[in-house]
Amino acid sequence: YLVDSAGARITDQVEMFPGRRGAGKIFHTQVRASGSVPQVCALFGPSAAGGAYIPAFCDFVTMVEGNASMYLGSPRMVEMVVKEQTTLEDMGGARMHCSVSGCGHHLASSEAEALAAVRDYLSYLPGSWQQDPPAAAPAGPAPADLRALVPVSERQAFDMRRYVHGIVDSGSFFEIHALWARELTMGFARLDGQVIGVVANNPMFKGGVLFVDSADKATRFIQLCDAFSVPLLFLADVPGFMVGTAVERQGIIRHGAKMISAVSEATVPKICVIVRKAYGAGLYAMAGPGFEPDATLALPTAKIAVMGAEAAVNAVYYNRLADIADPAQRDAETSRLRADYEADIDVLRLAGELVVDDVVEPEDLRAQLIRRFAAARGKDRGFSRRRHGVTPV
Repeated sequence: YLVDSAGARITDQVEMFPGRRGAGKIFHTQVRASGSVPQVCALFGPSAAGGAYIPAFCDFVTMVEGNASMYLGSPRMVEMVVKEQTTLEDMGGARMHCSVSGCGHHLASSEAEALAAVRDYLSYLPGSWQQDPPAAAPAGPAPADLRALVPVSERQAFDMRRYVHGIVDSGSFFEIHALWARELTMGFARLDGQVIGVVANNPMFKGGVLFVDSADKATRFIQLCDAFSVPLLFLADVPGFMVGTAVERQGIIRHGAKMISAVSEATVPKICVIVRKAYGAGLYAMAGPGFEPDATLALPTAKIAVMGAEAAVNAVYYNRLADIADPAQRDAETSRLRADYEADIDVLRLAGELVVDDVVEPEDLRAQLIRRFAAARGKDRGFSRRRHGVTPV
């Protein structure tokens, strides 16, 4: 869809708006086509009122900065109805939608760049849901020391995008929603020439914690990959979902359930790699062992637990520690309890309990992923007998 539209012509509304063959039929047709064929929108100018739903129903929207906009009511209408004074750029501009609302997936500096993004995006997908994603010539990864990229301390951030580039074929990573909900990095890539979808926590932004927007971001991408037979690679370094009054009022539980539903329902090959930590429901959202991934792999740096040692000791032993009057003794007891907790969640112990399928050295991860995805190709994709699930939206 190439869109540059001011919306419906009000003087012709009877002919084009309410009827069975009116504008609403466009949206009905888009919904029927969803998951059947890829739908992409290059937004060159405005997309106003009802017309804003054309890009909204697309799988991928690239917007030209400074020209493209999406909005249901113009600034003049907004001022008249809700007495708010705003500008078109602030309310519905390309940068706002690509970084705040999430309606835009890619911010382009020109129409030519937008069309190039469309071509790149479509190069990873089949023409329809009945076909396989197009393969390409295999290529090696970009040079990267994967072992050195991951800091030992959980408190120290690193950019997961560099880790992704060190695993996938060089130059193949096409990031989607790069400016929105950046605590989650996702996009298409190729692994030994085969298309995969990457969902990765990025501790460089907000510590990699999952928020309402990042859960929504992941949900739609996972469903897209599942619709077009694109295997999924999850790279987990997640403290869990965000907590607090603000996110509870935004419905973090409901949005998290939506992401976990998408992970559960995805029947394409999926592999979960615990890069550093996977705590609480974050493990579930990143396709942990209970969600039938084709493999759960852990790096030697991995930790899987309800929560980290510091938080766990505080939660369980707060009263006992508070009763110790001597600060030095209290610190010693705290250290002992944390050490016991760390031993309890040791990754080799978890491997022995079959929580993870293998503990993989960083240098061997790419080769493991290539072999395991190849083995999972052609798997049975049955899920459950029903018409459809009821998504917790």
